[in-house]
Amino acid sequence: MLESIIYVTKRNILVTGGAGFIGSHLVDRLLGEGAWSVTVVDDFNDFYSPEIKRVNIAGHLENRDYRLIERDIRDSGALRRTFEDGRFDVIVHLAARAGVRPSLAEPKLYAETNINGTLNLLELAREHAVKQFVFGSSSSVYGVNEKLPFAEEDPISNPISPYAATKAAGELLCHTYSHLYDLRTICLRFFTVYGARQRPDLAIHKFAKSITQGKPITVFGDGTTRRDYTYIDDIIQGVCAAIDYDKTQYEIFNLGESETTELRELIALLEMSLNKHADIDRQPMQPGDVPVTFADITKAGELLGYNPTTKIAEGIPKFVEWFRGATSRQR
Repeated sequence: MLESIIYVTKRNILVTGGAGFIGSHLVDRLLGEGAWSVTVVDDFNDFYSPEIKRVNIAGHLENRDYRLIERDIRDSGALRRTFEDGRFDVIVHLAARAGVRPSLAEPKLYAETNINGTLNLLELAREHAVKQFVFGSSSSVYGVNEKLPFAEEDPISNPISPYAATKAAGELLCHTYSHLYDLRTICLRFFTVYGARQRPDLAIHKFAKSITQGKPITVFGDGTTRRDYTYIDDIIQGVCAAIDYDKTQYEIFNLGESETTELRELIALLEMSLNKHADIDRQPMQPGDVPVTFADITKAGELLGYNPTTKIAEGIPKFVEWFRGATSRQR
């Protein structure tokens, strides 16, 4: 008796920035599901050590459903070759120059990468009839928003950093391509993501490193600024839901915890988890920084089933556990 053979057709997905913090976690999830053929585009630039990204993807390289392409999204010709090599059902566009303060120093680089790079991908998505385009945006687009919590319909016409302006521009380009070419585009506004593999330039990671080494941590302002810190697992749940969202042609969703934490409270949580006191070097508030971020996630809950579960008091110890392990492996 012949055994029946079941062939599973896998969907093809392109993840830009797939070697980074959020991107590598998303690839973990997609490969774990076993239903995806994953192509990653990442240029391994020197914004932070490329070796960190190499470590992020070390477990992916032997998976036969994974393909890594080292290309810069600013290079439209190179990107075109990526699309000629394979047809994609979905694009998740996470590649970007990130960070508010660095964007003040290099606004042209941020515009070239975050605006022109996004336009390159949208144009190729149009040409190759990609069905779904998920864009990684940012809570920074809200600027100094006095209305709390921040809702998707709030105006974003007053960004206060080049980074924020480039992300707002990316959203507008997504809307344009959705309207003109019937390309379903989903924009996800991430709120201060943290967890394992967090970029070393972000506050939680920098603070943990300095506290561990007995060095002062630099705090801008009086410590009362508040952020909606969002654990990486919750973000990935929202991104995966957006990949499958098919109700409308264009949507924007906040992905946050919908809670705010003062900076001084965050530092106290790190001190407790690290079992070490933090010496604080207090400096004036920096241009481009906002006093508070706070996500209204009602829409994401209703349309995506988004349901963040990791509170900051639980997430910081998880981060510290990863941080200690990563630090010990570097010695």
